[in-house]
Amino acid sequence: MGMSPAHFQRVFTRWVGVSPKRYQQYLALELARRLLAERHTAIDAAVAARLSGTGRLHDLFLRWESMTPGAFARGGAGLDIRYGWFDSPFGEMLAAATSRGLCAIAFADALGRDAALGDVAARWPAARMIEAPAQIAPLVHAAFGGEAPARLHLIGAPFQVKVWEALLSIPEGRVTTYSEIARAAGRPRAVRAAATAVGANPLGWLIPCHRVLRKTGALGGYRWGLPVKRAMLGWEAARADAAERGEQAGPVAPKPLP
Repeated sequence: MGMSPAHFQRVFTRWVGVSPKRYQQYLALELARRLLAERHTAIDAAVAARLSGTGRLHDLFLRWESMTPGAFARGGAGLDIRYGWFDSPFGEMLAAATSRGLCAIAFADALGRDAALGDVAARWPAARMIEAPAQIAPLVHAAFGGEAPARLHLIGAPFQVKVWEALLSIPEGRVTTYSEIARAAGRPRAVRAAATAVGANPLGWLIPCHRVLRKTGALGGYRWGLPVKRAMLGWEAARADAAERGEQAGPVAPKPLP
């Protein structure tokens, strides 16, 4: 990695808030069950207080809008989507954005680059895809660094958008269940449909579908791979515990890849 063990220890601890050895403990298989027992959150109150369309959403300052039904039907016709590859704390990351905001965040370690990019193109089949990492880097840094408002541009069916809005109500370091998400989205009996919508989330990490677990405490699925989901949950749990001790961890800082 080009740094001494001592320097790596200092950098890692400043970024996560705990030492590498302690972070390994957060990646244990029983992490999800512990989170569900200790950090489960009922999101109904948060969802009830949300703003319809735009608002401040917990730990990240995100402004989002969904496509109109007409634009959804046109599949992004007339839109330019700029994308780029970034080095993130959770592996190689694809970010894509329209002129209105980020429309996709995907992680390629499990899918591979071609599949990750193909998934974005399939969501916006009539849009023009343009590789331009330098142009979207400010949006990525705003979203992950929390230093400025980050804009999101969502494409999805109405129920999907409701589910994604419910996901945005889960604070960092907390988790919930698929049944809670279904209830928050207004269809308490549609747990399977809610789980499908969770899995269709186009913006990994920013729309935190990784914070949804099964009632048993099992991780459930994750479209970008369970190792990524476990790493995200462990990273957030470590930072939450550090914050409770009054310690401050550094921001996420994805860097463009060639």
